[in-house]
Amino acid sequence: MKTLLIVFHSVTGGARQMAEAARAGAAAEPATRVRLLHAAAAGGEDVLAADGYLWVTPENLAAIAGVMKDFFDRTYYAALERIAGRPYATLVCAGSDGRNAARQIERIATGWRLKRVAEPLIVCTHAQTPEAILAPKTIGADDLRRCEETGAALAAGLALGVF
Repeated sequence: MKTLLIVFHSVTGGARQMAEAARAGAAAEPATRVRLLHAAAAGGEDVLAADGYLWVTPENLAAIAGVMKDFFDRTYYAALERIAGRPYATLVCAGSDGRNAARQIERIATGWRLKRVAEPLIVCTHAQTPEAILAPKTIGADDLRRCEETGAALAAGLALGVF
């Protein structure tokens, strides 16, 4: 059995909804075990024990969330040279753009020598005022479906040995 690790952080609920949708899609694959962990709770052992990864983060000030950065800082050297070639994908919940957050994760994954198996999926909430940025988010059904499909594709690819 293969293991897909989904690591996320969320303050306003958007990235959490995306991660949970991806988990639901991945859970449909019986030959893949899915672990959903908050970035603050995930560690190097979790990264090493997984066969593939889905990183889910909000965009904060044109970057990945600080808690996600902390996760990568804490686990980077424990996993370096030990997970090369494993597949990953990225989901970003953004207020306006999200591309820089996706680029940051891509740079980290390049250092780990991971294999990107899907283009980053960026869901834009268009939150531009302080009130809108801090407000709880509701991700639309179409976007959640895309997150679910990403999780399903990762899990199926792992189970079939495609990645």
